[in-house]
Amino acid sequence: MKHMIASILLVASHAMAADSPAPPAGLGATAIFAGGCFWCVEADFEKLPGVIAAESGYTGGAEKNPTYQQVSAGRTGHAEAVRVRYDPAQISYAQLLTHFWRNIDPTVKNRQFCDSGAQYRTAIYYQDPAQREAALASKAALEKEKRFARIETEVTAAGAFYPAEQYHQDYYKKNPVRYKFYRYNCGRDARLRELWGEPH
Repeated sequence: MKHMIASILLVASHAMAADSPAPPAGLGATAIFAGGCFWCVEADFEKLPGVIAAESGYTGGAEKNPTYQQVSAGRTGHAEAVRVRYDPAQISYAQLLTHFWRNIDPTVKNRQFCDSGAQYRTAIYYQDPAQREAALASKAALEKEKRFARIETEVTAAGAFYPAEQYHQDYYKKNPVRYKFYRYNCGRDARLRELWGEPH
């Protein structure tokens, strides 16, 4: 994403991201995934019935309150990630996992589509033992299928999640032309069709 951002992002002023706790009780459960460009991951999850919202951010590194410039330069250890808030009565964590796998390329390490670097790694960040068990089971099931020679996606404990700057949130809604241009030129959907077939 970093190779193309400069040409397609509007200059925007923004506040530094701050560590954000999980949403208050009663507003749904949360799940955290990293799947490359967070604009795309956010858009892919928000189309699911039962997903209340998805928030782009940074996680997995040691730097507190990282900025986009720091993360995209690969200096923080963080990955671009999305925190999904969902209604468990309408969609399960297992269903979110299935959707996640089919919207990433799990065969590559520290890269997704046209974006390279550890900040674009794929990962499932579990927040409790039940999520850990489900995530590991879903990865094991995919490995058992032998569809791919190797699965590079991490399953690891969630740490602090730092929401990205406001101009990144709902980017696909705010800037649909720029978003579609980026997604198409990055080859995301073409590669997903190669890996998983046509979407259902």
